[in-house]
Amino acid sequence: MAGPVFLFFTWVLSFMFRPLSIFIGARYTRAKRRNHFISFISMTSMIGLSLGVLAMIVVLSVMNGFQREMSARILGMVPHASILGVKPLDDWRPAADAALKNPQVLAVAPLTEMEGMLSYKGAMQPIQVSGIDPVEEGKVSIVAQHIVQGSLQALKPGEFGVVIGEISARRFRLNVGDKLTLIVPEVSSAPGGITPRMQRLTVAGVFKVGAELDGSMAYIHMADAAQMQRWQPGQVQGVRLKLQDLYSAPQVSKAIAADLGGQYRADDWSHTQGSLFSAMKMEKTMIGLLLLMIIAVAAFNIIATLIMVVNDKGADIAILRTIGATPAQIMGTFMVQGTLIGIVGTLIGGVLGVIAALNVSQIVGWLERVSGQHIFTSDVYFISSLPSELQWGDVALICSAGLVMSFLATLYPAYRASQVEPAYALRYE
Repeated sequence: MAGPVFLFFTWVLSFMFRPLSIFIGARYTRAKRRNHFISFISMTSMIGLSLGVLAMIVVLSVMNGFQREMSARILGMVPHASILGVKPLDDWRPAADAALKNPQVLAVAPLTEMEGMLSYKGAMQPIQVSGIDPVEEGKVSIVAQHIVQGSLQALKPGEFGVVIGEISARRFRLNVGDKLTLIVPEVSSAPGGITPRMQRLTVAGVFKVGAELDGSMAYIHMADAAQMQRWQPGQVQGVRLKLQDLYSAPQVSKAIAADLGGQYRADDWSHTQGSLFSAMKMEKTMIGLLLLMIIAVAAFNIIATLIMVVNDKGADIAILRTIGATPAQIMGTFMVQGTLIGIVGTLIGGVLGVIAALNVSQIVGWLERVSGQHIFTSDVYFISSLPSELQWGDVALICSAGLVMSFLATLYPAYRASQVEPAYALRYE
């Protein structure tokens, strides 16, 4: 008799202080149930949801870190945007001055690009050669910061020096001072239309940025590039731009080229490296969807938990209905219970995920010290540590997904509870 009396007073007081559904739902969540198996399933659902949120935050943060590292290395080497002349430019400074008038342009440097083949003792590889001014290049490129042998300033006009990447140097087993051959195509009046032009180069330096560009790029002096192209001394192909916002490169470069007139054309990083970054973005999206399945599985566990709770609390539901509780209030009670499980699990996972994402490099370093093994070595990977970049937008999206899934998981069990018939539930009481 004490049970129904307590429930009656609970129902009356709930209208005085708080909604009935929230009061009873919160009480069911924190109460010690007679059925320990249901408590275990509830805890499992909460832990599973926390682990899913934690894993998703950490993995996406690591992927953001990798994307940041690749962007800094690759887009620090290739031009953000280029303004190229239809014909070789006798003086590149007017184009540079016009580009600097755009607020998005941070720096400008002269540039001449060629494609060819490097040849050394019968071995060959394709290469993209950039003719640069070593003094100006540091304003728009990070190559000078990543020289491991020699110096970028060793490129002197007329000496035909070359700075190659570490992968190319390792492939050909080259060091500073060694000589190799650059083969570039040249349009001619011969029957084939194109003849190879060869130039002997001397290795003046080796750079290493930790990306595939270490095996596909090389630098020579712009005066040597002009001579190889049979241009006049001092002529260049165009200017290279360093931009404040990388993703505005297509619009900025086209606007500058249009202001300069029809003798100029625009190019930008999205033409050469856009597919790589599109693939990275798609990979992040797909991994995010796969990890979302972990959260979905944990949310579906809430369904099983609430169905068992509804079966266990059939008599309580019938008594509440008898003393006047509406089906909507009964439904709200179990929706509150399931949502509280989701909120607690999501918050715990979110907090732990943020802490782990901010300290993932230290955690990996500790594992390396404990195990004595290097997980990331510069000899195998392009990076020697695990990068991480926490984006609060990702955290908000992940936590929102966890909360929404948890709420949706409560609808069916709560609806079943609202349909319990008091007479049927109390027939054996």
